[in-house]
Amino acid sequence: MFKQNFVVMEIIYTFQAKITIMTTTATQKPKVSKLAQNIIGSEIIKLAAEVNEKIKQGEKIYNMTIGDFNPKEFPIPAELKQYIVDEYFADQTNYPAADGMLELRNAVSNLLKERGGLDYRNDEILIAGGARPVIYSIFRALVDAGDTVIFAVPSWNNNHYSYLNSAKAVVIEAKPEQNFMPLASDIRPYIREATLLALCSPQNPTGTVFSKEGLEEICDMILEENKRRGPDEKPVYLMYDQIYWALTLGNTKHYNPVSLRPEMKAYTVFVDGISKSLSATGVRVGWSMGPKPVIDKMKAILTHVGAWAPKAEQMASAKYLSNLALYDSFIEHQKTAISARLNGFYEGFQALKSEGFKVDAIAPQAAIYLTIKFDLHGLKTVSGAVLATTRDVTKFILDEAKLAVVPFYAFGADDNSPWYRMSVGTCKLTDVADVISNLRQALKQLS
Repeated sequence: MFKQNFVVMEIIYTFQAKITIMTTTATQKPKVSKLAQNIIGSEIIKLAAEVNEKIKQGEKIYNMTIGDFNPKEFPIPAELKQYIVDEYFADQTNYPAADGMLELRNAVSNLLKERGGLDYRNDEILIAGGARPVIYSIFRALVDAGDTVIFAVPSWNNNHYSYLNSAKAVVIEAKPEQNFMPLASDIRPYIREATLLALCSPQNPTGTVFSKEGLEEICDMILEENKRRGPDEKPVYLMYDQIYWALTLGNTKHYNPVSLRPEMKAYTVFVDGISKSLSATGVRVGWSMGPKPVIDKMKAILTHVGAWAPKAEQMASAKYLSNLALYDSFIEHQKTAISARLNGFYEGFQALKSEGFKVDAIAPQAAIYLTIKFDLHGLKTVSGAVLATTRDVTKFILDEAKLAVVPFYAFGADDNSPWYRMSVGTCKLTDVADVISNLRQALKQLS
């Protein structure tokens, strides 16, 4: 089960504002719901706050914590930017359609068919304000309180969405030997009790992908389980987050469950959008596709939440995605720029490893992330301090190498895991050599 130390002390984060209660009793607890009282903040945001404080003090920090893009290095497509401006001047500023503008749903349908090998009608597609409302609505539409949700760690935010839905979380710790991607054999012991299996490929935080065989085995297991349950029992659904699917690198191939096993279409709900492929994290256009009865219920939920993508951005995205030649050109440029950074850092870590330093990295496959390892527990600094915990190691790397990266415990892995996520969307290509040089000098201090 999800580690208890994620539940109590980590609630009180440095980035959280202090709440002043206007009562006669200064020590009175805030009157909020139990859900709000126990919600866990983001460890990544906590680390970012520490990094930003160092930057305010004038330190040069290579901040590779947030899964975002520096718009100066990775701008959104120029045509998309202009289309957005044009749509605002065309007064596209009122409410969009509840399930998304038809023009955009048609464009997404065509994109999926022509580039993703997926056949979804426009009424099987739901547009939302990015991937987060999509994920929230999937959980709300499929998971009742007490239902079992299976997910592997490290992974992004499945623990929080399980908590928000009062679900029973079954957490599988994926292994580096499998590039941190779960296997069917890991999941099988829990599948009979499951309502939802949450998977992501390309994976955040690892930048790795499912193999064809690995995903086929998981699909076959789900189909077998749903056949056992029969038509009168709620099936086990698969939430498949493929928000990074356009950003595969080199010879890496992206696989999805429905293309591999067409019968999975009845049980798969996708998470997708333009946030990562087009560097458009702030534009907030995401979508889901899945069985129409599920998509309809997700739509109903989002009508009450109001988590729509802005109408102007939807219309502009529809126009942009309708020109696949333009889209293809941008994606190729995007992949080239990302690959140069990821491969540069990977080669740098392999060089450090060959020099005898206790570091490593997994070869990048996709997305904007490199999985790196600092196996420094138990080593001493020049002052004699022992790096006893992963938090000690993280602080040492930040203080001495001026590098901010996210430990895998922020994604649910064991507190003492030596693995980290390095996000390259915010860095310059010239930063690669500087970061590796800084790490080399810092690691030389340890004994």
